[in-house]
Amino acid sequence: MFRFKSIISRIVILHVFAVAITSVFMSLALSWLLSYATNNIHNEAMQEQAITVGEHLTADSDGQLRLDLPRDLLGLYSQAYGRYSYAVVDQGGRVLFSSLKNQAALFPSDTRTHNVEFLEQRLGDATVSGASVKKTVGNEAVWIQTGEDLTNRDVLIDDIVADFYRNVGWITLPILLVLLIADIAIFRRALRPLRQASEIASDIGPTRTDVRLPTREIPREVQPLVSAMNLALDRLEEGFRIQRDFTADAAHELRTPLSILRTRLDLLEDRKIGQALQKDVEGMAHIISQLLDIAELDSFVVNPLEKTDLRSVTVEIAEFVAPLALAQGKNVALLGTTEPVWVTGNSEMLGRAIRNLSENAINHTAPGTTIEFVVDKNGSVSVLDHGPGVTEEERNLIFQRFWRRDRNMPGSTGLGLSIVQRIAELHSAAITVENRKPTGACFSLRFTPLALT
Repeated sequence: MFRFKSIISRIVILHVFAVAITSVFMSLALSWLLSYATNNIHNEAMQEQAITVGEHLTADSDGQLRLDLPRDLLGLYSQAYGRYSYAVVDQGGRVLFSSLKNQAALFPSDTRTHNVEFLEQRLGDATVSGASVKKTVGNEAVWIQTGEDLTNRDVLIDDIVADFYRNVGWITLPILLVLLIADIAIFRRALRPLRQASEIASDIGPTRTDVRLPTREIPREVQPLVSAMNLALDRLEEGFRIQRDFTADAAHELRTPLSILRTRLDLLEDRKIGQALQKDVEGMAHIISQLLDIAELDSFVVNPLEKTDLRSVTVEIAEFVAPLALAQGKNVALLGTTEPVWVTGNSEMLGRAIRNLSENAINHTAPGTTIEFVVDKNGSVSVLDHGPGVTEEERNLIFQRFWRRDRNMPGSTGLGLSIVQRIAELHSAAITVENRKPTGACFSLRFTPLALT
């Protein structure tokens, strides 16, 4: 199939087709309208002539009908003139008067059932078109037939033009509207590849740097711009890859010295200082672990065929964080359904998300309160705490990397919730935050449950 590479050529060619088609339909419409106007003028003239002839039709005292036409009408219907003719027919079809040589009716097919009827009749080589008008004279009903020989008809230019343009005015606006709609459709069709490229470009982001704009359907005038954007995206993807590799490599390299540092801290004679330093090292190890999680998530792809029991993953995380919570004087409770809740996703990644939510809850809930894990059969898991809650202004900030309400708060890195959000995006899940009464927050992950048989 031949494709136009130039956007200008597309618009011009398609517009030519539209104008050609519109011109054809306009010509047909105007021809019909002109014919309609001409026929109306002819029919009205024939009806007027029949009425005029009828005005000179009278009845004698004995009921006999008489037709006395003035000289001008006699000349109009004379055989020498040959353009117009008339006939008067009674109820039984008998011809009472006629301008024809054979004294015949103009329209033998006249049914004489209507007060006014427009007829056409072939008489020899001529075609006569006219009207049949009913008139009652005395006690007798007659039909006055008047006709015009179409072969000798003169075009009444002034009347036709005047009547034609009065009627054609109403069709001008719809035709212009059709042209406007056609132009809009043409431009939309011609620019469709650009709209498609724009939609693809709107999906490009830090998590989808591999997407490129298509060049196959793009018009020639725009191809340099699209190619330049694709080259820019190549450089951007390379930059993100270098950043991810650096983060992962740095985190990996830091693990070894941290392990050595832990070992040496155990050898310190001052146990109090050693324990304080060990706490700092654990905090650094936590940051490194989260940086590795971020680097892994940037290239992670969820297998759509992989299924995970959301409840079993939540139970495992609740058991994992329970000692940490109990050590701080806080309780852990597992609520909700006791049946398996199957969702599409990776169990390890879902576990990381729930673990980060639970660590966030432990860091913010007050001692003596309970961190609750609630698994619902509709495919959601919620982690509830008794902390200060989340304000409306903070809800757009808490998922940003390294954002922290209190930077002096120990154990807070500002990475946990951003990891949770990224895992939710990879699994097409929704994450919501709601405040509890009187205090506390509820973080929920909502997945689409699977109907397993």
